Amino acid sequence: MERFSEARRWFAQATRDLKAAVDSLNAGNYEWSCFQAQQAAEKAVKALLYAHGRSPWGHSVVELLEEVKDLEDVGEDLFVHARELDRHYIPSRYPNAFESGYPAMYYDRVTAERAINASNTIIRWVRERLEGIGVKL
Repeated sequence: MERFSEARRWFAQATRDLKAAVDSLNAGNYEWSCFQAQQAAEKAVKALLYAHGRSPWGHSVVELLEEVKDLEDVGEDLFVHARELDRHYIPSRYPNAFESGYPAMYYDRVTAERAINASNTIIRWVRERLEGIGVKL
């Protein structure tokens, strides 16, 4: 599959995942909102890597941005957002990530809003880069 086409597929899903994160926030499912925000950013960064002809692997937004550094100028602020999001990849879903209880007990609106904002920042940055290299979104 052509690399720009693959990038568009991944970016389209990233934007849907971000919408799902907002929907979960509004429904009070804060742990899922955080996970969906992480997934949105992960897929957006993968879209950029696909656009550059790379085949990304893994789930860490931080590590994916490290790979992007070979291709684009990545500011430290994006890594701050990526670290925020990567913290939610496992604990938002698995009860055994905590000493006791279950994920929903440890997540709140403020945390979910912070995750959505972090994801949105990364997605906007990726959109600008994709459009800059000629990917029509």
